[in-house]
Amino acid sequence: MDQLFSDSHEEAKEAADTEATAVADRTEGEGVKFGEQLTKLEGIVKSLESGQLELEDSLKAYEDGVSLIQGLQAKLEQAEQKVQVMMGEITSAPGGE
Repeated sequence: MDQLFSDSHEEAKEAADTEATAVADRTEGEGVKFGEQLTKLEGIVKSLESGQLELEDSLKAYEDGVSLIQGLQAKLEQAEQKVQVMMGEITSAPGGE
């Protein structure tokens, strides 16, 4: 039983470390696709929800998740601005609404 817990703990810690490394390798997720960032965030959430991480690892994973969320929000805002610009171009074009 102790070995099972130890293995689960190690796997969760390794997953969190992998996510932390991936986040640290990229500043605010620049150059990373939205879907990839979302997948990383989902992995962090699963690691946190597992309850297998030590306090320090949980805090690091949480910080990484917050960073990813900020990057995702920025990408969404940029996409929204682009859509608004395109919609403005459509409505201001001759024959537009």
